[in-house]
Amino acid sequence: MGHEFEIADRVEVDATPEQVWDAIATGPGITSWFMGRSEVDGGVGGTVKTAFGGYEPASAITSWDPLERLVYGTEREEDGRFVAYEFLIEARSGGSTVLRTVTSGFLPGDDWEDEFEAMRGGGELFLRTLVEYLNGFAGRKAVPVTVFGPAIEDWDRAWLALGRKLGLAGRPDTGDGVRLSTGSMSTVDGEVYLANEQTVGIRTGDALLRFVRGFRGPMLAMHHLFGDVDPAEQDELWADWLGRVFR
Repeated sequence: MGHEFEIADRVEVDATPEQVWDAIATGPGITSWFMGRSEVDGGVGGTVKTAFGGYEPASAITSWDPLERLVYGTEREEDGRFVAYEFLIEARSGGSTVLRTVTSGFLPGDDWEDEFEAMRGGGELFLRTLVEYLNGFAGRKAVPVTVFGPAIEDWDRAWLALGRKLGLAGRPDTGDGVRLSTGSMSTVDGEVYLANEQTVGIRTGDALLRFVRGFRGPMLAMHHLFGDVDPAEQDELWADWLGRVFR
């Protein structure tokens, strides 16, 4: 048993087609909003590679029309699993751009529904992060921070703990103003730009901070930090933070 899926979205961003193309079709651009670190060997027949923890998928580029259309996807595995991404760019007057995205593929196995829900929640976070990046950080390059925190047994309790750490009375919700500190940096204010069952995304003046429900149980920090930061130092800092909040 398995499930074919297709998820389509449309967003308008305050960025030029050139800025959108840079964000979706270059390694530093993708690294600034997606997950882990990405490399792009451009052109049809090229690849998009992403390194995330021990997972390093390579997707073949099947359509490459700069400033207009980009399509790439993984090879179909023996069990039928694959995922493909399509981006369509349309310029608007005044310098804004409409971006249409389609994520499609096949999930094998009897537990495909759980995986699909995790993928849909994560996909919503990635798209909203891309929008936040283009609206507020376009052209800047982020340092990615990916840290696996403790395994979570009670996710309702975990999201409540996160909310309280952010100065809220309950679990974070889209639009909430928050305040946080990792203990070694000054306290910063931010706003929750997305909260769903799987994820919480927070925008600050120099970061896009994301907390994600790992498919196999842990809480993940998947941040994008803008400015002069030490990746190893940030990994250690956020590992300690996750351990204290979700112990």
